[in-house]
Amino acid sequence: MNPSFDPRLLLNRRHFFGRVGLGATALAALLNEELVAAPAPAATAAATAAGGLPGLPHFKAKAKRVIYLFQSGAPSQLDLFDHKPQLAARHGTDLPDSIRQGQRLTGMTATQDHFPIAPTRFRFAQHGRGGAWLSELLPHTARVADDLCFIKTMHTEAINHDPAITFFQTGAQLAGRPSIGSWLSYGLGSENRDLPAFVALLSNGTGNPADQPLYDRLWSSGFLPTTHQGIKFRSAGDPVLFLSNPAGLDATARRRMLDDLAKLNGMQLAEYGDPEIATRIAQYELAYRMQTSVPTLTDVSREPASAFELYGPESHKPGTFAANCLLARRLAERGVRFIQLFHRGWDQHTKLPAQIAGQCRDTDQPSAGLIEDLKQRGLLDDTLVVWGGEFGRTVYCQGRLTKEDYGRDHHPRCFTLWLAGGGIRPGITFGETDDYSYNVASDPVHVHDLHATMLHCLGIDHTRLTFKFQGRHHRLTDVHGEVVKGILV
Repeated sequence: MNPSFDPRLLLNRRHFFGRVGLGATALAALLNEELVAAPAPAATAAATAAGGLPGLPHFKAKAKRVIYLFQSGAPSQLDLFDHKPQLAARHGTDLPDSIRQGQRLTGMTATQDHFPIAPTRFRFAQHGRGGAWLSELLPHTARVADDLCFIKTMHTEAINHDPAITFFQTGAQLAGRPSIGSWLSYGLGSENRDLPAFVALLSNGTGNPADQPLYDRLWSSGFLPTTHQGIKFRSAGDPVLFLSNPAGLDATARRRMLDDLAKLNGMQLAEYGDPEIATRIAQYELAYRMQTSVPTLTDVSREPASAFELYGPESHKPGTFAANCLLARRLAERGVRFIQLFHRGWDQHTKLPAQIAGQCRDTDQPSAGLIEDLKQRGLLDDTLVVWGGEFGRTVYCQGRLTKEDYGRDHHPRCFTLWLAGGGIRPGITFGETDDYSYNVASDPVHVHDLHATMLHCLGIDHTRLTFKFQGRHHRLTDVHGEVVKGILV
């Protein structure tokens, strides 16, 4: 039997009070005041979709929005950020057991007889007043070094791509939890009723074009109401699927159709009280408004030539990381709460020197250009920018090591990412690794700590942003996470 065919089987409190009259309602109030005081789940979902939760932010926020430049595949900290000049003299020697300490290896290198040390081929230099060490592969990032905060001691338990990427997006290695952008949409709502609170943009790198796939669940709302799901913008055709009206259907007809559909959904909502019906109504209306707002957003024809020069030559080509960085700035200007760029191609198990150079050409100038553009427009102060991948790369070579070529395996023990903008101390390097960039030497920062700190910049106490699901109050940081106070202004 399908109970939806028999409303009598779905009798609930609202049905009962609505059908038996005021006398029963008064009796219910005498028996338990809370029976008529609690808001309906559907009403809560609709309110949350528009303006976030009551009482948030918990305290004065430094940042209003986030741009997360996620480098999928794991950039090598040894070749970009973590300068270890002493390794040059140890080229080809085995990584000492005292450093490895029997730590977990992937199946790709666990059977190797040796773990030969592979020093970087690239030159490093210090930049800015803070003296940040950066590889020659990142000349544009070097230019904005004093705007950045480098964390060298990120670490995670995940050692393979899918659980590690999932962990960074959702705070859990297993799929099914809400992404960080969905948590922010749920907690803080949207600043622009005509655009989604959470947008995802994807690009393929030139370093390793056949890199790990990316799944739509990485920007999913999980068990949160689906109105908080990230919206993926496409680089070809309509930026969002079904944005344009079908042939023969004009805007007037579309409006009439949506009005009639809203009445039908409203009847279902009154009957069943399912908060997902409220979400459906809200999303239809948002989609209608996006028919006007999104084409204006994605039309960059009026951007000055200086903007394209800032982001680099690829910024003219839709779907590139550079074009997506420019679009991210336009989204930030319009009040989108969480903008996440995913750039594939950082998985360099072999031929790292050639492949990582291509990845840096993709990302170096656009990333720096975004920082400079936000700063020029007065947006960096209240925009939190994050750049990094899901783990780092091993100091030892995977496969055959030569003077000109090497590869690196996954390394979750320590790696580097950088942050800039709202609430973050600029021009500093936080944490130290050992002489092999293999273990954390001081000031470790876990994924949960990063999430707690990001929420803190947005005025949120990470322990108080929760959602009850299957009998438990869940949060992005699970039962962990400490705010990294040493990187905050």
